[in-house]
Amino acid sequence: MLNTVRTSMLLAALTALFMGVGYLLGGGAGMVIALLFAAGANLFAYWNSDKMVLRMYRAQEVDETHASGVIRRYAKMVQSLAHNANMPVPKVYIIENDQPNAFATGRNPENAAVAATTGLLRMLNEQEVAGVMAHELAHVKNRDTLTMTITATIAGAITMLANFALFFGGNRNGGGIIGALAIMILAPMAAALVQMAISRGREYEADKLGAEICGRPEWLASALAKISNGAAQIPNETAERHPETGQLMIINPLSGRGADNLFSTHPATQNRIDRLMQLSGGAGPDTDNRRRGPWG
Repeated sequence: MLNTVRTSMLLAALTALFMGVGYLLGGGAGMVIALLFAAGANLFAYWNSDKMVLRMYRAQEVDETHASGVIRRYAKMVQSLAHNANMPVPKVYIIENDQPNAFATGRNPENAAVAATTGLLRMLNEQEVAGVMAHELAHVKNRDTLTMTITATIAGAITMLANFALFFGGNRNGGGIIGALAIMILAPMAAALVQMAISRGREYEADKLGAEICGRPEWLASALAKISNGAAQIPNETAERHPETGQLMIINPLSGRGADNLFSTHPATQNRIDRLMQLSGGAGPDTDNRRRGPWG
């Protein structure tokens, strides 16, 4: 509940910042236009963001025609975990990418999708994959996919609007060219800080709920360590071209460092692992590749 209230307050601050930039650029009319633009952008994102990001990563939906037993078990695993979480089974996608990573998308649990890279399925054992997919299902159940889509949309709109400041040269509300420069630099920075604060809080919450869904926090802890190491060494060209999608991933796909600082979309991986190990009572990671759940 506390995290939900915090997220709502941060989203309100982001919206207020957007309207404030509109006011500084165009007065009362500018503020109204900014509000209408934000509403339109979010409406578009609400209906289309999942399709856009899946198309961006060339994700392929997993169905009965997939020959790979690993991919079929992955799909069955998601189905089993969704039943454990008492939620609708999302569509399951696979992404041909060597970097180990995964994400969830969709406007609500009834219209959601989860996606994992082929690199993740190769690098992790089945228990670790289960921990990762439980984390992604937690995002869906918490409706984080919609929250992060709205956050990214508003933050991106603020950056675009702020860039208009130099074009218009500012006005009486923004203090002329100096005010325009200040808006162009400070507004996107403030938006990024709010966006990243929301994203970090959502990751911790999804780790906790994901651990409950799969029943073994150490599975996710072990997976995070492997994914972080892999992401630091294996580039993700799609994420490099579209860095705004990085916040969707379980680990930062751009660097793998993910330190807890002002400009990080992800908490420090070790901090996440430490919290998960506390939930597990200090039990060591279960990395026995031979053990399988009901999806085996």
